[in-house]
Amino acid sequence: MRPVSVRYDNSSVRVCMKKKAMCKIGLAVMLLLTPMMGWSAKRLNIVIIVGDDWGGPYASAYTGIYGRNLPSNVVKTPNVDRIAQNGVLFKNAYVNAPSCTPSRSSIFTGRYFFNTGGGAVLGGTWDFTIPSFPLLLLDAGYHIGLTSKGWSPGTPRNAPFGGTAHYYQYFGTSVSSFSKSVTKWTAKGMPFEKAKQTMLDQVRGNFEAFLADRKPDQPFFYWFGPTNTHRTWVKGSGKALWGIEPDSLKDQLPVYLPNNPEVREDMADYLGEIQALDAYIGVLLKKLEEIGELDNTIIVATGDNGPGGFPRGKWNLYDFGVATPLVVWYPHSTGGRVVTDFTTLMDLAPTFLEVAGVAIPPKTDGRSLLNILTSPLSGQVDPQRTFAITGEERHNAKARDDSLPYPARALRTARYLYIRNFAPDRWPMGCPYVAAHVPYVFHDIGEPSPTYDWIITNRSIPSAADYFTWAFAKRPAEELYDAHKDPGQINNVADDPMYADIKKSLAEKLLAELKKAGDPRVIGDGGTFDRPPYTDLKTVACQDTIPLNWAPGSHH
Repeated sequence: MRPVSVRYDNSSVRVCMKKKAMCKIGLAVMLLLTPMMGWSAKRLNIVIIVGDDWGGPYASAYTGIYGRNLPSNVVKTPNVDRIAQNGVLFKNAYVNAPSCTPSRSSIFTGRYFFNTGGGAVLGGTWDFTIPSFPLLLLDAGYHIGLTSKGWSPGTPRNAPFGGTAHYYQYFGTSVSSFSKSVTKWTAKGMPFEKAKQTMLDQVRGNFEAFLADRKPDQPFFYWFGPTNTHRTWVKGSGKALWGIEPDSLKDQLPVYLPNNPEVREDMADYLGEIQALDAYIGVLLKKLEEIGELDNTIIVATGDNGPGGFPRGKWNLYDFGVATPLVVWYPHSTGGRVVTDFTTLMDLAPTFLEVAGVAIPPKTDGRSLLNILTSPLSGQVDPQRTFAITGEERHNAKARDDSLPYPARALRTARYLYIRNFAPDRWPMGCPYVAAHVPYVFHDIGEPSPTYDWIITNRSIPSAADYFTWAFAKRPAEELYDAHKDPGQINNVADDPMYADIKKSLAEKLLAELKKAGDPRVIGDGGTFDRPPYTDLKTVACQDTIPLNWAPGSHH
């Protein structure tokens, strides 16, 4: 057996021995725990599936959960549903930040995104003084592996996973672009079912390669992060490949999305990619059954932020941007439960460490979910889990004047969403910027889409004006939404006297929690993220308005 050491600074406890006498005490404790952590204890394996931009939360397991029509009523995800039926579905699960890098930084460290150093912004630099749970599992004797997207974009790539040393993609990467690859193959005459099976064989092959490197009876941790749910995907592929009729979404779209053929088709295509992701999950479940490890593995399926290319999705603190599917299959627990406890994905790191019998590092902000996973109860299990905090700083680097971020924090409770926008003079989705070879107008969109194209093209039509405002307009310093009356979160009641006491209470609660957590945005001068290395302060050619003659394709 390899010696067990716990990385608190991404170096081992053996380094700690050379420092202070106090470290010897910690080492002695770890040596006492070592027998408990051996492979012979049959520790649980851990498999997590993180769909890139998989939000909503959209999966058929969520049908009816929120008491209103949503695209979850249309999408079919039997494998996600199977996990929920044998485990726990979280109704109130949130990412900590609605952008790839900071969201994943929070997951890997168990910290609020704003406490992850350079990982707090898209494309940031990893802080190696912060421990990451995969490397802690590695030191505890786990075999670890990664396929597709882990921590990215950022430098160095997949740093919290040890870089490329634990990468498994020998059998191909086409799974990260399902509709593109399958459409190309079928256009050349390959039958759809064969093309689909080719994709599933890649998933299986990569997982089997990972398992082949495992020592006998060694517990394992596997991260599978396909990016097919991240734009772009093939227009019309939802219907062409999966039989999802766009018109089946006529009464299922949220209020902030235009209910027209273009947007319904766009959503159907997104749901098609979710169904592909679900098929991938089925491959992993089947393989775990074949090797007899299904009953010894905790399985988690979730996403890293809301859907890209839709208003109020990715890079927004509304539910559509930060609410995430989260289903967890914990072996030999009571299945089919729906819990209403609030959680953010930073709670996964301490959960996995507790499952593995590994000490949780200091400065971890998340709290283990193990008490919920092992409980037989539905509804509210932990009375302390009544809110979630989310936030954002910088998505794309050059979205505003001086490349500044859009700082905001939010507090979500069972009934209310309170948002504090710290720089309401800045454009939330980036300033208007039209240039050759740039396929979007607002740079924090991140990627173009038929939905955004329709909204921008029709912005001057009275019936479409609200969609443009909800998507792109500047926002006030405070936003407050009564989600019971306004589940779409489009009617800001922050200035309504009837909600004055509620707003005051939520604002004070949010500020207190942020200060307790040491958020740089509310500590000191609050300008940490407005300065290098988080911004390079370069000038961006912002425009006050979009040219009247702008149209999809005119920007290419």
